[in-house]
Amino acid sequence: MRVALFGGTGFVGSYLVDELIEHGHQPVLLVRPGSEGRVVQSAAVTLVNGDVADERAISEVLDGADAAIYNIGLLREFPARGVSFRELHFEAARRVMGSAVRSGVKRFVLMSANGVNAQGTAYQRTKYMAEEYLKTTGLDWTIFRPSVIFGDPRGRTEFATRLYREILCSPLPAPLFFKGLLPNRAGCFSLSPVHAGDVARVFVRSLTDATAVGRIDEIGGPEALTWKAVLRRIADATEKPLFALPAPVWGVRAAAALLDRFAFFPITREQLDMLMAGNSCDSQALFERYGLEPQRFDRDSLGYLVSGRPASAAAPG
Repeated sequence: MRVALFGGTGFVGSYLVDELIEHGHQPVLLVRPGSEGRVVQSAAVTLVNGDVADERAISEVLDGADAAIYNIGLLREFPARGVSFRELHFEAARRVMGSAVRSGVKRFVLMSANGVNAQGTAYQRTKYMAEEYLKTTGLDWTIFRPSVIFGDPRGRTEFATRLYREILCSPLPAPLFFKGLLPNRAGCFSLSPVHAGDVARVFVRSLTDATAVGRIDEIGGPEALTWKAVLRRIADATEKPLFALPAPVWGVRAAAALLDRFAFFPITREQLDMLMAGNSCDSQALFERYGLEPQRFDRDSLGYLVSGRPASAAAPG
């Protein structure tokens, strides 16, 4: 298949390119000028220069494609710089969907996020808006909602690497966030970390799976881990001592209210709200459907966090 890939130069995008090529597909990537060096296996892909504000470039990427994957996502917005959730999660996605319809591309797979809803944060709302719009297009759509994604970042931003560098390597105690006044449930909200390679395998297999059309599936790893357990796993993988203390979320949120408009501040109020709400899901049936054994969030799979220690091999399948 010729597969138009939007968001192919980022963290998960690099794994999608590898997986598409592994399965004999021809990826066509929209690449911003100057970002060509971020493309993995560049000799095996077709590149189109432009961005998602450029209707001509979008149309060129989709020309002759059998399927499209929209994998563009933003972890943090800076509206003053013109970088917003609404533009990249919804408006750009809508342009790509409309162009796919006009180009005769029927199969469309959308990267969404676990926990999206119409009344959530700006991140969640704009992801939800893209989902709802896709359902109206007449495309043969599939929507995936991953939990937090980890894996060798390949020089990009990644969940576990950020926690290691910003929390485990900090001279300050690791924060075990809690709501209210009493810390009896500090750090007990849950996440289901899923490996980027496993996310890519599910995406690519779904392209040729007729039963995936019209489905919304959550993608999480094989374990739901508390925040405290996530930090312990990273500490174990990096042989870094873990010193953690309860941290009232209201205090961090108050600091974020003053500072989260600045890039140097590590977390925004909305990110904190989403973190405290938890991000876990059960994806056993999804992985069984495709005959996959998802990687665990453990010392072996987190080996990339320590320089010189090889990451574990990709799971079979």
